[in-house]
Amino acid sequence: MPMPDSYLDYPARRYGMDHDRYDWSDMFARAPIRWPEDARVALSILTHVQHFPLNMPAKPFKAPGALSMPYPDFRYFTNRDYGNRLGVFRILKLLAEKGLTTSFAINGCIAQRYPAVIDAVVAGGHELVAHGLDMGRVHHSGLSEAEETGLIADTLRLLRDASGQPVTGWLSPGRAQGFHTPDRLAQQGVEWCLDWANDDLPYEMRTDHGPLLAMPLAYETDDRVVAMEYFHSEPDWVQQVKDRFDVLWRESADHGGRVMSLPLHSWVSGMPYRVEYLREVLDYMLARDGVWAAPAGTIARAFRAQG
Repeated sequence: MPMPDSYLDYPARRYGMDHDRYDWSDMFARAPIRWPEDARVALSILTHVQHFPLNMPAKPFKAPGALSMPYPDFRYFTNRDYGNRLGVFRILKLLAEKGLTTSFAINGCIAQRYPAVIDAVVAGGHELVAHGLDMGRVHHSGLSEAEETGLIADTLRLLRDASGQPVTGWLSPGRAQGFHTPDRLAQQGVEWCLDWANDDLPYEMRTDHGPLLAMPLAYETDDRVVAMEYFHSEPDWVQQVKDRFDVLWRESADHGGRVMSLPLHSWVSGMPYRVEYLREVLDYMLARDGVWAAPAGTIARAFRAQG
């Protein structure tokens, strides 16, 4: 029996991602963005600080980097916890040496479990980004409105109370969202998020509670992704980050400002044998004229100020 023509009908097919959160747009055809200090590239460094529960649930799915051995998985639990005991402080030290103020995406439970981490990030002048409650509490469409709203509210409350910062940025555990996550983020006072990886510039998303700015956060050059999904070496990661930066730098000459995002994990780049590779990529980018390094929230405000 032949397949009916109606089988291929899909009324939601359109430019974009089959939803109405934003209009499709060619980045190269947009009006040029101008960054403060006449910079060509805004450098957005974001370090993940995460807690992976020893008894984290497997359903509906585990966030990337999750524990994978039979319970109790002390092998990977302690490896991830290294980032909260040592790695984050090693990265903070390097950022201070370079005179950089950046963003740290932090699970809400870190404020209770490791308050010294919050204190050190704030003392360094860095911005906190809400990163969900912990890495076992992923966001997905199976959550009820009350459940997801509660996760968001609890995360924001913990981080705002511990840091004294407004905390208006969001990164979901594993970058996972449900269909209504953007609406619930905006409802709780979140102004921008880093979950979507489909642009090198910020863009506005529509929600039921006003606009939500999508900020760039690279996926392919994320330190965890390169090391643990692609199984590439640290020198490979360095070259990939440099190449990404070079292309954005060249494009900025003709098309206006770009955002160079650098996602790090305290339990990856904070390792002794990796932190010097991080130093190398920072030195490479900061040696170029016209690089404006700033927290993601500052970059978001500079973008929105241009209308």
